[in-house]
Amino acid sequence: MNKGMLWFDNNPKTTLAEKVAEAVEYYRTKYGQAPNLCMVNPSMLGEETKIDGVMVKSYRPVLPGHLWIGMAEHVSADQMRRTIGAVEAL
Repeated sequence: MNKGMLWFDNNPKTTLAEKVAEAVEYYRTKYGQAPNLCMVNPSMLGEETKIDGVMVKSYRPVLPGHLWIGMAEHVSADQMRRTIGAVEAL
């Protein structure tokens, strides 16, 4: 995902599922389509899961309390390796 909406919710009283559901609803209202991917900091997620029809994955560059939500893009394995290499170099 190269483009997406950054959502912030650091309320310790809400679950990740509640945070994702709220972000998904806002995204649908704002952009007129449902997202299919949400990336969060690994500290917020044990294993990849699907919440409200959205695949939730951990992604180290996303700060705790933030959700990066949008549409997954289909990329080649070579493009993925270059992207991962560039992020890890940070």
